[in-house]
Amino acid sequence: MNTIGHTFRVTTFGESHGVALGAVIDGCLPGILLNEEDINKELRRRRPGQTKISTQRKEDDVCEIVSGVFEGKTTGMPIAVLVWNMGQKSGDYKTLKNKFRKGHADEVFQEKYGIRDYRGGGRSSGRETVGRVIGGAIAKKILPKKTEIFGHIIQIGDIKAEKFVKSVIEKNPVRCADEDKAEEMEKYILKLKKTFDSTGGMVEVRVLSPPPYLGEPVFDKLKADLAKAIMSIGAVTGFSYGAGFETAKMKGSDYVADLKHFGGILGGIATGEDIVMRISVKPTVSIGEVAKKGRHDPCIAPRIIPVMESMVAIVLADQYLRGKIIKLED
Repeated sequence: MNTIGHTFRVTTFGESHGVALGAVIDGCLPGILLNEEDINKELRRRRPGQTKISTQRKEDDVCEIVSGVFEGKTTGMPIAVLVWNMGQKSGDYKTLKNKFRKGHADEVFQEKYGIRDYRGGGRSSGRETVGRVIGGAIAKKILPKKTEIFGHIIQIGDIKAEKFVKSVIEKNPVRCADEDKAEEMEKYILKLKKTFDSTGGMVEVRVLSPPPYLGEPVFDKLKADLAKAIMSIGAVTGFSYGAGFETAKMKGSDYVADLKHFGGILGGIATGEDIVMRISVKPTVSIGEVAKKGRHDPCIAPRIIPVMESMVAIVLADQYLRGKIIKLED
């Protein structure tokens, strides 16, 4: 499936070296103020080629809204948004037509579908996430204004952030809330880049003042929907919330001693407290000779943060609208 959501649905389309990428958003409320800049400002944060530690592929990633908006407001009809590919270098991938890259989806795509777009990975490329960011930008317009979603790097390789200063996150290329550690992380990534190697990282995503009571009691628990959304991002290898995997060594008395351990979710339903998630990101597997011939991120974790924020926003907006439908207002 290329669609996520029940009431608020986002369908993404397009390949890395195709004509365009984009998303169709269905179930958006009518009357919401929306223009292309609302989406472009989020796309700019994901855009490649902005720093020395990201891929040097150059793309403006400027969107075009083609339906669902009239006179600056959503109509309640499907919203279709396009981003044209401009900086492809498909010739870089000719040698991969009959060769499977180690650690990539090349072979499984070929075996499952009998055909694949070998140019940059096609649909399995990280460039597919353009559509996710489009959906997330619109989802954020649905959520209450007080709800804030942001991510930051807490670890790259063995280097761990020790301080949290929110204001510096978007002021360094690593998107780390610890300025000193951010500098160390950047130097480490650049060192690996010179040897055509890569590194993974750990991201923390926080949701401040989320709407309470989002989530269903059994299969559509908020934690389950968030996990599915985050784990659907290609480079993600692990997801936890609250105390996460630390609960394995906790006593019950330790666990209930701190509300933060619950991560803002009880019984699969949001409490209204801040939701804190931690997500592991694998090292980029385009290394060695593949990295020499193409344009790849030596560490994808910082650039994937806007994608994670978008997926969280999509889940919250979907659950928010579902809650509005099943609960009568006073």
